[in-house]
Amino acid sequence: MSQSAYVKLVPASLKQVITIEELKDLLLYYRSITTKTGEQLSWGYADAAFPYTIEEKKEAKGKWFYLKGLDQRKNKYILVGIGTDNNNDPNLEQCYIQFTLTDISTHGDKGKANEFCKFIASKLKGQLHLFNGRVMYYYPKK
Repeated sequence: MSQSAYVKLVPASLKQVITIEELKDLLLYYRSITTKTGEQLSWGYADAAFPYTIEEKKEAKGKWFYLKGLDQRKNKYILVGIGTDNNNDPNLEQCYIQFTLTDISTHGDKGKANEFCKFIASKLKGQLHLFNGRVMYYYPKK
């Protein structure tokens, strides 16, 4: 059974809408900063911090892509997509980013998906709904 975590872009977030390309850029930015950390430590940290390739299928049509693990024994797949939800209010449309673990995803995938969710939620100042149902708030509350 698959599990999902969501980063919801609320009115207090830095952005109200995000594209799939912007999401890929955020993940590539994560990889670049972890690469720089590894260079400072003289260790190949980038491969441990982001052990995936970003792959997109034709049928995704700019709505989702998947992260394929470099070492299939440790990491398999994480599906990443974007969508909108109106929460039963037609005047309020809320964009979200969804991280989904498939039936064959490993515990390593879940840990990395949690890391990526927290990073993206902190960068966009969003509301994070974790796999276990808990909610983390990264936006300023009034």
